[in-house]
Amino acid sequence: MNFYITTPIFYVNAQPHLGHAYSTIIADTVSRFQKIAGNDVRFQTGTDEHGDKIAEAAARSNETPREYVDRISRMFRETWPPLHIEPDNFIRTTDANHINTVRSILQKVHDRGDIYFSEYSGLYCKGCERFLTEKELINGNCPDHLTPPEPITEQNYFFRMSKYQEWLIGHIEQNPEFIQPERYRNEVLSFLKEPLEDLCISRPTSRLTWGIPLPFDDKFVTYVWFDALINYLTGIGYPDGPDFARYWQGAEHLIAKDILKPHAIYWPTMLKSLGLEPYRKLHVHGYWNVNDTKMSKSIGNVVRPADLIEECGADSVRYFLLREMSFGLDSSFSDDALINRHNSDLANDLGNLVSRSLTMVKNFCDCKVPPAGAMRDSDRELAAAATGMVAEYRKQMEVFAFHRALREVWKVIAMANRYIVNNAPWELAKEPASRERLDTVLYTLLETLRLITLTLHPVMPATATKMKDALGVESPPDFDSQAQWGRLVPAAAVTPGAPLFPRLKKATPAPAPADNRARQSSQKAARPGRTERGKP
Repeated sequence: MNFYITTPIFYVNAQPHLGHAYSTIIADTVSRFQKIAGNDVRFQTGTDEHGDKIAEAAARSNETPREYVDRISRMFRETWPPLHIEPDNFIRTTDANHINTVRSILQKVHDRGDIYFSEYSGLYCKGCERFLTEKELINGNCPDHLTPPEPITEQNYFFRMSKYQEWLIGHIEQNPEFIQPERYRNEVLSFLKEPLEDLCISRPTSRLTWGIPLPFDDKFVTYVWFDALINYLTGIGYPDGPDFARYWQGAEHLIAKDILKPHAIYWPTMLKSLGLEPYRKLHVHGYWNVNDTKMSKSIGNVVRPADLIEECGADSVRYFLLREMSFGLDSSFSDDALINRHNSDLANDLGNLVSRSLTMVKNFCDCKVPPAGAMRDSDRELAAAATGMVAEYRKQMEVFAFHRALREVWKVIAMANRYIVNNAPWELAKEPASRERLDTVLYTLLETLRLITLTLHPVMPATATKMKDALGVESPPDFDSQAQWGRLVPAAAVTPGAPLFPRLKKATPAPAPADNRARQSSQKAARPGRTERGKP
């Protein structure tokens, strides 16, 4: 199967943060998983670089828009390798081929009669860079930016989005997996119960010049969303490149919930106007709050990926984000939660299992995979759990239930740690008559580790590589050939290494000033309880 996974292209009015990292780690994990599942995969990310907010941000930085977008886009590109993120393509909306593709598509849609010129009066939110309807407002404010939109009357070009409303409703209803999770599918269908307005797709150059000029009227530039969404086609060589024919039918988009409407409504109707089949699936994830507060530059709680990598390492960050959040729901990030996951799940559970198992093979089997003898019930139980875990992991990964997939892996890790205690290989090693039993126990542990390594490859690629090398597994990860029990060859070399995850110390918070302690205590006591959504 051909599989095309995309992140949203990130708007360069801000530097990379935790939310950007989460989206891109998911896409990289999905890409790696689909590859070891035997599929032909294309993974794309990039940056969105036109529009009002970019021009304003550049002015605040005393840079030209081009200087500004080059600098911030480079930050995004440089953020991903330290997180072991390996996209096949990094696209920018200022790339010449993207600009040409946008203009070509605009002309096609215009020639089909789906773009017209008209005057429009509406409520324009600069933060969203779009017109809002009265029903979208909360107490007269934009629900995302909490500011009142500005009344604007101007002439612009419009896309006949309303023409495709009934088709879109039918497509969503006939394809239940088109928008996932289901709550977002229901949200879109609820929105589509009301008449769909046509989409304003231009901005006059009298108020914005930083954009792609319309091919049929150079007094206007393209609305940033009409421009940005087309990146998914540009990146695979639309209309006649070999990658377009190869990957478009397998396209799956990954987004955060704040950009649901453009991806679930604008984009499918644009594709329908072009005569293209819509993408296969839209996967929508929730927000990361920081210490129970929405992440915001204004209050200074923005989390930078580089800081997290420095604190506990890239694989620990990847594991935490995928394990902690239930896909589609919001979750909360804190340094304490990250360190707790690292120390408990990675250092204690996984790290100790690997270290103890390999050390015993070194001490009792001269760093060689021992031959397995007759299996007892406890051996068969662990073997069945490990092979069953791989099957369940695969099922959960295919539906983006990453926290459930990893929970299954950690059940087996816990079981393997108990298996060591219950079978006490160090005691078996004292009795020559127990040699066959010792070999069977250690082989069972090594095989369990091999299957755990297979499942960790998409999530923690560096850790999985270290484990694979230590176990002497030379073949590349592959579910079809490696998910069966008994693949390790007796007498193959095993190479114990350094601990995978050294324990981390929690930072000791500075004491609050004396005159603030009473106030903080009363605030804490008065704070209502919180239900942590998204915790596994």
